[in-house]
Amino acid sequence: MSKDLTVPPEIPKEDSRPKWDNKFQYILSCIGFAVGLGNVWRFPYLCQIHGGGAFLIPYFIALLFEGIPLLHLELALGQCLRKGSISAWNTISPYLGGVGVGSWMVSVLVSLYYNTVLTWVMWYLINSFQEPLPWSMCPLNENRTGFNEECYRSTSVNYFWYRKTLNITPDVTESGTLQWWLILCLAACWAIVYLCTIRGIETTGKAIYVTAIFPYLVLTIFLIHGLMLPGATNGLAYLFTPNLNTLKNPSVWLDAATQIFFSLSLAFGGLIAFSSYNSPKNDCEKDAVTVALVNSMTSLYASIPVFSVLGFKATTGYWDCLDRNIINIINEFDLPEESITRDNYTAWISLLNSSYPEKIGGLKLKSCDLQEFLDQSVSGTGLAFITFTQAIIFMPGSPAWAVLFFIMLFCLGLSSMFGNFEGVFTPLLELQIISKSIRKELLSGIICLISFLIALCFTLGSGSYWIDIFDSYAGTVPLLVIAFFEVMGVAYVYKMKRFSKDVKWMTGRKPNLYWQITWRFISPLLLLIVFVAFVTLRIQKPSSYAAWNPKYEGFPMKEEKVYPPWVLAICVLLAVLPCAFVPLVALFHLVKKICRSENPRFVQPQVFSCQGASINFSHPKESIPIVSVCKKK
Repeated sequence: MSKDLTVPPEIPKEDSRPKWDNKFQYILSCIGFAVGLGNVWRFPYLCQIHGGGAFLIPYFIALLFEGIPLLHLELALGQCLRKGSISAWNTISPYLGGVGVGSWMVSVLVSLYYNTVLTWVMWYLINSFQEPLPWSMCPLNENRTGFNEECYRSTSVNYFWYRKTLNITPDVTESGTLQWWLILCLAACWAIVYLCTIRGIETTGKAIYVTAIFPYLVLTIFLIHGLMLPGATNGLAYLFTPNLNTLKNPSVWLDAATQIFFSLSLAFGGLIAFSSYNSPKNDCEKDAVTVALVNSMTSLYASIPVFSVLGFKATTGYWDCLDRNIINIINEFDLPEESITRDNYTAWISLLNSSYPEKIGGLKLKSCDLQEFLDQSVSGTGLAFITFTQAIIFMPGSPAWAVLFFIMLFCLGLSSMFGNFEGVFTPLLELQIISKSIRKELLSGIICLISFLIALCFTLGSGSYWIDIFDSYAGTVPLLVIAFFEVMGVAYVYKMKRFSKDVKWMTGRKPNLYWQITWRFISPLLLLIVFVAFVTLRIQKPSSYAAWNPKYEGFPMKEEKVYPPWVLAICVLLAVLPCAFVPLVALFHLVKKICRSENPRFVQPQVFSCQGASINFSHPKESIPIVSVCKKK
């Protein structure tokens, strides 16, 4: 027995924890988690509305002082502790256990609605194997005497999205019915997630080679084709022409900071889980910089084909507007058919306006301005399922381009789902409340089945409204709060000196002044500023949503409606619930400590040291021998 007591407790035995097959597989998984749908449908939109190339200035400043430092911190933490988010923060200090629980809760909530977005992508992908594409024309009405009224009053693309896909209700309070086609696609999406994550990284590591690499191939194909489309240069010029005056607007800097933060998938727990399967001796600093730069470069790279296609769409819309006006003028003035062209249209209008102003005024010609077509900015599902699909209609061989586009979106979303799922799966696997006799395959299956059943609510007619609510409240504020406590916990609870020693042992070099300053001061300050600004704007902005209502007098414009009180209560709950675990868990351990402190055999809560033995939380400055627990014989 005495011999056993002399064995240094800080040197762990070799565990059976899975490991990545190689470094490239790990980097691809991190990139796949970080690079998601937002890189394609959010970043280009922000560049468009915030001064084009000028937006890159605050974007890269936020990347340098917020994104990269937080990414390095999470990768280093998971690699050193070799645990999931809940176990990792509980190991550092029981008082920080709520940080891990909060990030786990966010991963659960985001996974529920994120896979439903993939359900929509799958539905469009299935419908892309048709000629012509089903969203390229309006269907006939019930009497077959004309076009469907809702479609005719809007567009065929809008009709297919809002009616044929979502079958949307005109109000969030009207649930509608379950859509069987979405239920089947949702079941298929969760089945794919299950098959790819059935044994954790042992299976996701194989699937990631396809889901992470294939989107770059498709983006390159779209880039080459997009640059050859008429009007592509107009779109690119609009995107990257800098307007430095926009930098005076604080919302530009706020959007840059939030885009970097959410784009890198920070505070979800997935990155901590991924890096926990690394060997402790790995250059996590280099990994963090690589993943962050690839993520940002991907956003820039994706913007080129996206705005090439949007420039093509704007140009074709502009030409169509001119052609309609030209036909009206030729018919009114009985002119030869090709006497007025797009090139001499402006000259003819000036001439006729001066000679026959009353006739021209009576024609009620549309105002055709290319800039107005380019200004029609849209992001998110609007870009993917409306704007981009409309542009694809005009491309030669449109079904093939639609198939490629939606396969790319599906791969982007699926690789991000791997990270979200890992943020849920790994902590559950490590918690003592889950029996070790439960196989990974069974646990993965249970998680996917429960998630599928809960996500059925998103296939209702009001489902898209609820997805917007989840995305706006569950996937924003909680992440900022959790990330703030992450960096504060490492810098001021675990102590920066101790963490620097851990990083030095893992990478072979001590974190330089840049890392020290950003971790201690700049990153937490930026997070605090972004959080306050974000919440302030949310409070000032009315809690409303845009409803698709064919009976609305302004249709096809969306009707602005205010959330009812019970929906607002759910919004607040989604934002507060993950954050509440941080103080609640800390309070639980504090009360537990007070209740047991009178017991003479009570052991004080310990602060874990990755570089050495545990240090008493009450007396962190005591001189206690420190031997690395990361090291292995």
